[in-house]
Amino acid sequence: MAVASVMLPLGTIAPPFALRDVVSGRVISLDSFHGKQALLVMFLCRHCPYVQHVQGELGRLGRDYAETGLGIVGISSNDPASYPDDAPEQLSELAQRLGWPFPFCFDESQEVAKAYRAACTPDFYLFDAQRRLVYRGQLDDSRPGNNKPVTGRDLRAAIDAVLAGRPVDAKQQPSIGCSIKWKPGNAPG
Repeated sequence: MAVASVMLPLGTIAPPFALRDVVSGRVISLDSFHGKQALLVMFLCRHCPYVQHVQGELGRLGRDYAETGLGIVGISSNDPASYPDDAPEQLSELAQRLGWPFPFCFDESQEVAKAYRAACTPDFYLFDAQRRLVYRGQLDDSRPGNNKPVTGRDLRAAIDAVLAGRPVDAKQQPSIGCSIKWKPGNAPG
């Protein structure tokens, strides 16, 4: 069943994290993006049809903004005991196969997902240079089966505004996707 993102209040400061990249093994944290004009934090997974629907665009987005002031990190917080496709080894294979040019981290404790109030995959959070939330919402209005093209229009407009020093439109549509797969007893209250 599809769920919508929580829509964390704009202006929220990016919660800290330190997670291992499933491809390189490096620990990635907020400090890894020091000096970047903006930071995009994406909650993703492998098994969800909503992520599968946009995974090519996520790679294009990463490549298109690779030489800009945007830092990007993908995070998977799903319980791999219940969803083996979302285990770190499977996530690594996905990221390498798709050529994702950004780190893809595994949130084993699920504490990072809780701190960001992530509710679904995909869930997108864009922060400015001071790591204040300026965008949370959908990639675009494409969904599996609705025959709308995957363009990344909404998220790209927000990224472009931040990188150009312009305010991001506060009228934002929530992301829709599969719910975060919490470990038994670990779901937020």
